[in-house]
Amino acid sequence: MKLLIVEDEQGLRESMQEYFTEAGNICETAVDYQSAMVKVNMYRYDCILLDINLPGGNGISILKDLKNNGHNDGILIISAKNSLDDRLQGLDLGADDYLVKPFHLSELRARVTAIIRRKSYNGNNIMTFNEVEIDLQAKTVNVGTNSVKLTRKEYALLLYFIANKGKVVSKNAIAEHLWGDEIDMADNFDFIYSHIKNLRKKLVEAGSTDYIHAAYGMGYKFSD
Repeated sequence: MKLLIVEDEQGLRESMQEYFTEAGNICETAVDYQSAMVKVNMYRYDCILLDINLPGGNGISILKDLKNNGHNDGILIISAKNSLDDRLQGLDLGADDYLVKPFHLSELRARVTAIIRRKSYNGNNIMTFNEVEIDLQAKTVNVGTNSVKLTRKEYALLLYFIANKGKVVSKNAIAEHLWGDEIDMADNFDFIYSHIKNLRKKLVEAGSTDYIHAAYGMGYKFSD
């Protein structure tokens, strides 16, 4: 998962970032309204954890901007406010869920996972592409009856490919999705070639058709 945490409370922000990062996710942060707006206008996320009260503005304005621009990022509003009006306003504007502080990180993870599953995988725990099957809860991959052992990056890459099946995805998009906005993507994409090569090799050796196709000068496409 690629997440953005928009939260000005340092302790909570760092706790959430550490919790999700340790689970193998890409997790970026923004500490105020302005930095959050820069992020959401430059990058796309599987889910944005959005505080309502922020220095320089508020989360509702960010939510409105996302929806006005047609972005489909998952939105989980996080706020200390426990009023029905705040919840209804956020949900009416298109937020996917609302969580009131304080909360347990395990509940936060469950809410985020549920949002991503609903938006990206039609609410299913099992994602399939022909003979390739991914258990999103167990984070396992099988080709038929054969188990495929993937690294975290290879697993994230496979999910990204299948979620965008049939579409050409650029090398920039792949790198940004797997490593976030701080990676230097200017000159060298050898790390992408390496991960794609390893993923293709493992899937084919397990009995899968080679679904990863290079689109010359553009990127890659995962398709029949």
